[in-house]
Amino acid sequence: MGEGPAPLYARVKQMIIQQIDNGSWPPHHRVPSESELVNELGFSRMTINRALRELTAEGLLVRMQGVGTFVAEPKGRSALFEVNNIADEIAARGHQHSCQVITLTEEAAGSERALALDMREGQRVFHSLIVHFENGVPVQIEDRYVNAAIAPDYLKQDFTRQTPYAYLSQVAPLTEGEHVVEAILAEPEECRLLQIERGEPCLLIRRRTWSGRQPVTAARLIHPGSRHRLEGRFSK
Repeated sequence: MGEGPAPLYARVKQMIIQQIDNGSWPPHHRVPSESELVNELGFSRMTINRALRELTAEGLLVRMQGVGTFVAEPKGRSALFEVNNIADEIAARGHQHSCQVITLTEEAAGSERALALDMREGQRVFHSLIVHFENGVPVQIEDRYVNAAIAPDYLKQDFTRQTPYAYLSQVAPLTEGEHVVEAILAEPEECRLLQIERGEPCLLIRRRTWSGRQPVTAARLIHPGSRHRLEGRFSK
């Protein structure tokens, strides 16, 4: 016996994929609203909604809260075992990097930060929270703590012109790095900054770097799962 006809939502997905593949809907093209697609294609809102949700989960579409749904760029890629400058990664794809500085302040290290940076509780640390954009789409929250003794002028920098990674590479050249990768559900404020729907799965990279024997920085890098992937290659 042959297979039955594809479910309606799968037919809608295929119609949208065809529009993307043939170039009619290029990256960043705004996809018609659910109501418009209902009128245009004649399927129910439930069918359209499921097709859009699945295409978003598969990384073909990007839904920006309060803005609309757009055709995605192919997923940005980072090397799993390397520490790179996100601005350079984006430029290498021929895309435009920009960022928004949310927080840039001095704090006293709590127990968690002190342990991560091998310092005493209460010592000075600098805290920056920055959202990075690729062609206007938010792709990373960089939540970073820096040993103030190693980079005393950190708060004076304009990180819209030079990323923290690039600046710290100059004042405390990287000799060692550590990555811990987790899958998380984004918090409401993180969803707002990344312009994603509440509870969307995200990729969290906890990164620590050293210059010589001294820990320089501890960062949490949060990427929407639908817009980013990690790659690694190894040999035995």
